[in-house]
Amino acid sequence: MMPTNTISIKSQEEIATLREVGKSLAKIVGDLKRSLKSGITTKAVEELAEQLMVQYNVIPAFKGYRGFPGSVCISINEEVVHGIPSQRVIQEGDIVSLDVGISSQGFFSDTALTVGIGRIDAKLQKLLSVTKRALYQGIAQARVNNHLTDISHAIQSFVEANHFSVVRDFVGHGIGRLLHEEPEVPNFGEPHQGPILKEGMVIAIEPMVNLGTWKTKIKEDGWTVVTADGLPSAHFEHTIAITKNGAEVLTV
Repeated sequence: MMPTNTISIKSQEEIATLREVGKSLAKIVGDLKRSLKSGITTKAVEELAEQLMVQYNVIPAFKGYRGFPGSVCISINEEVVHGIPSQRVIQEGDIVSLDVGISSQGFFSDTALTVGIGRIDAKLQKLLSVTKRALYQGIAQARVNNHLTDISHAIQSFVEANHFSVVRDFVGHGIGRLLHEEPEVPNFGEPHQGPILKEGMVIAIEPMVNLGTWKTKIKEDGWTVVTADGLPSAHFEHTIAITKNGAEVLTV
């Protein structure tokens, strides 16, 4: 873990701007979620995302980031994260993860969710529910004077109590004037480790939870992360600010 003096502390004014950017992102993702239905291609979802970003006067954070070719990440079923929009058709029974980041007014915001298309298997419905609830278990630990891994441990404990597994190869992160800042925010680990959480820290917490093994691999496109056993995965994320009164979710 990096020492806390490398972690950016945001002012009240900066957090107010991050709140505005987060609200715009939440509206964009809400519209994208409503667009997800059987028969639509992931490329069409990306095109809608780009139109919405123009409408809200924001910039796609992912486009060209380290060479990523898309404006959003769209991952289906066994795809964990970093799915590239394409002509792939979303189908009834799929679970689809949307990971969307934007920049505006010099700040970044990042959020993700996973949606079931039509009627989905009961085990997949539980996977979605547990992953979303795990995110909020983590958020509840994002309090002044807690340790960073109190967040991590809360997520892992909740997920494993429900007999799923937490991805270890990809983690959450600090966010602000850069898309990825210190600290890394793992979704697993022992409690009471790492930096002490302070008022003004802003982080993106993002559990990625698998139906089977936690292990992953990267497809030949160099980006799309899939589960090693081919079983489905879910992903939920919010950008949050640590305040004296606890965590404030900025991407709502």
